[in-house]
This record gives sequence, C-alpha cells and structure tokens, in this order.
Amino acid sequence: MKRKLTIFFLFVFFVLIVVCFVTKSKIQDKKDYLRIHIIANSNNSIDQDIKFKIKDAVVEYLTPVISNCQSKFDFMEKLSKNLVYLQCISNEILAQNNFDYKALVKLENKYFPVRSYDNLTLENGYYDALTICLGDGNGDNWWCVVYPPLCFVNETNSIFYKSKFLELVKKYFGG
Repeated sequence: MKRKLTIFFLFVFFVLIVVCFVTKSKIQDKKDYLRIHIIANSNNSIDQDIKFKIKDAVVEYLTPVISNCQSKFDFMEKLSKNLVYLQCISNEILAQNNFDYKALVKLENKYFPVRSYDNLTLENGYYDALTICLGDGNGDNWWCVVYPPLCFVNETNSIFYKSKFLELVKKYFGG
C-alpha cells in the first residue's frame, strides 16, 4: 500500500510538473499577455490617490465581467464591449472628487519596459493592454497582467500571484 501511494504521488507530481511547464511555455510570448495599465495624471499624492480609487472601481467592475473568460480572445472581446462603461466609471470618480481632467480608456498594443515582480519578469516590448490614462498621464502607473490570470488585487491593494499548481490541486483534490 505504501509503495502504491508513493507511486501515485510521484505520478501526480510528474503530471503537475508537465502541466506547469506546458502552461509556462504557452505564455512566454508577448502576444499571449493582456495587461491593465492605469497611468496617473502626475506624481503628486492626490493624483496617485485617485489612480488607486479608479483602479479599485475598475477591478470591482471587471471581476464578474471577465470571470468566465477562458482565453485572451474572450478577455479582449469582453473588455472591448465595456470600454465606454469603464471610461464613464473613471470619469465619474474623477468628477466626484473634483478633478477637472478626464480619463481616456482604450485597448491598445503599446510598448512596456521590462517589469519584474518577484519571480515574474515581463521583457520589454509591445503588449496588448487595457489602458486608462488619467489627465496628462505623466504620473506613476499601476499595472497588472489580466491574461493569463497571473495577478489580482487583495484587500490591502497589494499584488499577489495566483498559483496554477495550487489551482490544479484544488480542482482535482478539492479544498
């Protein structure tokens, strides 16, 4: 029994390594990523604060909208159908907080410099992105990779990475 259990766990471990390798190899190309990029008007604290309020509202709105998306195409399609609404949300928050500038929301293929967070490094180059530019767009920005679903925002506004390994374990073994 002990031997069978050991063989079973070795097999499961091997399958998960292969799945992780295949998943990782599938997302290495820049064209396989979709980013969200919110650019503040300036670096003064009030412009940075409103950037995070808009980010929170956008994430709250988009979470149920994109929850069933299974491919980058699905994500892009859902986002393109919601661009006007995302712009309205952003501009409403700006108006409620007495800002005289507006937001511009668009899907675009744009250049990004190298970005690293923990063990993920995205090389410089052109990526598809949902971009929300606030006012002049001269401030620091917030970004996230929405597809593949690598990062999400938790209650403390910090970015964390979702574990594909843990997802597979939960899917097949419960929990």
